[in-house]
Amino acid sequence: MLTAILDRRRDDLHLVGARVYSEDKNGVDVGVLAGRDPVGVAATTDVDEILAVDADCVLYTPRTARVDDVCALLASGKNVATTAFMFHPRRMAPADRDRVLAACERGGTSVHGSGLNPGNLSGVLPLALSGMSRRIEKITLCERADWSVYESTGITFDNMAFGQPVESISPTATEFLAFNSSIFVEQVWMIGDALGADLDDVTATVEAVAAQQEHQIFEHRLDAGTTAGQRWNWVGRRAGVPRVEIETLWTVGGEYPGHWPSPRHGWTLTIEGDPSMQAHFVSLASFSRPASMAEHVRSANVATAMQVLNAVPEICRAPVGFATTATLPLVRNARAFDTQP
Repeated sequence: MLTAILDRRRDDLHLVGARVYSEDKNGVDVGVLAGRDPVGVAATTDVDEILAVDADCVLYTPRTARVDDVCALLASGKNVATTAFMFHPRRMAPADRDRVLAACERGGTSVHGSGLNPGNLSGVLPLALSGMSRRIEKITLCERADWSVYESTGITFDNMAFGQPVESISPTATEFLAFNSSIFVEQVWMIGDALGADLDDVTATVEAVAAQQEHQIFEHRLDAGTTAGQRWNWVGRRAGVPRVEIETLWTVGGEYPGHWPSPRHGWTLTIEGDPSMQAHFVSLASFSRPASMAEHVRSANVATAMQVLNAVPEICRAPVGFATTATLPLVRNARAFDTQP
């Protein structure tokens, strides 16, 4: 998001501040932190400085999201665009939802959560394809990915708990796993609510599988016998029948359990109904030029970030309160062809 604003030189986006989380970045020019020339904006660890900045919108993308942070930003008069949470406020914890709405009212602001998955592929795309449906029986989004080449090993090992004992993995095992599961639960509810599925409940389950051998993942060692695969399923049911499902097949180390389904890498959206439809999505650095694995991996991060960054103008124009993928106009990059690589 940061480099997109700095490199695109768009006259509708101006960077006026940035919060950082480590002292060695405090006071450093944001351009320098992004590997660019100085831009005259100093990063800060001081939340009060950020709240005092005159800004229309804050891009909120911390590793660990906090409702208190968002409420403070909204109440200070800043809209919030986030990749972290708040995808479907109707199904948020009521106390949190009420706090966020009160902050929006106080600041005259709105908040929008989106990204890739949860986000565009599990939200916008099913809604768009539903326009070609006469009847839908079930919607399924399946994500298959091996995280071995994902350099953010703090997320892979510390947050997602790969490398931990398989028996310790559950939807409520840690604060992060519970949080991560909750946003997918929200997304299932969002599709069900938006398309009239009349779901009775949404459940979360995970199957962890052990590595058969040791693997070196960047600076981390994944020991044999520890968690190398996680198969998550978030299922919305009506009268006991699955209607909306998000499944993620995540591995580290390149091992893939033989008893798991074997879809193509990427994201596959399947709509059973009249008519039945299927769309497969994969994000790469390029389909025509040579690119490194690091570039290919980074492309999904770019897609996640741009889905939210390109929504900023509509978020700022949205009514006070929650602006969701079901209520915002279609998010598009109206200047995409004007941007040079």
